[in-house]
Amino acid sequence: MTERIHEFLRRREDDGPCLVVDLEVVRDNYRAFASALPDTRVFYAVKANPSPEVLTLLAGLGSCFDTASITEIESVLAAGATPDRISFGNTIKKERDIARAFALGVRLFAVDSKAEVEKIARAAPGARVFCRFLFDCAGAEWPLSRKFGCDLPMAVDVLEHAHRLGLEAHGVSFHVGSQQRRTQAWDQALKSAAAIFRACAERGVQLTMVNLGGGFPTRYLKEVPTVKAYGNSIFRALRKHFGNAIPETIIEPGRGMVGNAGVIEAEVVLVSRKSESDNVRWVYLDIGKFGGLAETMDESIRYPIRTSRDGGEAGPCVLAGPTCDSMDVLYEKTPYELPISLEIGDKVLIEGTGAYTATYASVGFNGFAPLKAFHI
Repeated sequence: MTERIHEFLRRREDDGPCLVVDLEVVRDNYRAFASALPDTRVFYAVKANPSPEVLTLLAGLGSCFDTASITEIESVLAAGATPDRISFGNTIKKERDIARAFALGVRLFAVDSKAEVEKIARAAPGARVFCRFLFDCAGAEWPLSRKFGCDLPMAVDVLEHAHRLGLEAHGVSFHVGSQQRRTQAWDQALKSAAAIFRACAERGVQLTMVNLGGGFPTRYLKEVPTVKAYGNSIFRALRKHFGNAIPETIIEPGRGMVGNAGVIEAEVVLVSRKSESDNVRWVYLDIGKFGGLAETMDESIRYPIRTSRDGGEAGPCVLAGPTCDSMDVLYEKTPYELPISLEIGDKVLIEGTGAYTATYASVGFNGFAPLKAFHI
């Protein structure tokens, strides 16, 4: 919670839950990433928060952008970025979308299969491709599935296939898992990347780039290392596995760029119990999983929650959203400790919500309006 957000909320006329993002925090975060790995280009992961205000700010600062769709590409271009600063980082793309991106000037594409390479060869001849390989996300609070990436031997075959079809086999990518708190997580991934580089070289394919992915965390209930600590650890791993022949590198921060810049203000709609003997209260808010808090799924992301009544006696609470869907429960397995005095109508502040909130909100499930967002 910054003073700028506090002042905005103090003056705002109440009309439901809202997200407020302080762009000065985003600016500071970008500078921290840029200085932590000065020889690495920053490709902001647009999906984290695609608001025009965030994109325009980052474009003006010189950021590049990792995009997942034509809409995101067009939004980045509208924000002032040039096509050479855009990666089409989704490994699952329609051929007509590849063609559209190519027509807009995008030349960097992600792949993880030969079929995807063939689409790009037809729709974006001569483009650069990088192959994403599978990686264990140990240590991440939001581990990624096997949906993206291929194993190492296949990655070599995919890149050789791209080379033979006239594409530029540019490099590799991986992801260590979202909200990764282990700075050393990149070490093993870079060992695998170096192995792919060597195997491709033996086949006459010279790779030049490693996409280090995202995974850089924001602070929720647990402390996280500084961006500088990640930069130092990654650079040591690069030197360890690539020696003096360090490749071009890029990073794709999303959550780490905007997560700590945002706060959601919500309201307590109901406080109740399930029986007279139940010592755990149910606290229902006017925002839930369908209103922007989808990352509470399996209670993976546990947001800091503040109230005006903090400091007094507290007790365990199950937190839930307002919709008529039984899945709309935020935290039950591990209840939150909230003030005993918490009442209907009280405001709560959900911190660290600048990423993956407004962009996850439903269009209007149960008639509840999408989460309002303000960028100041």
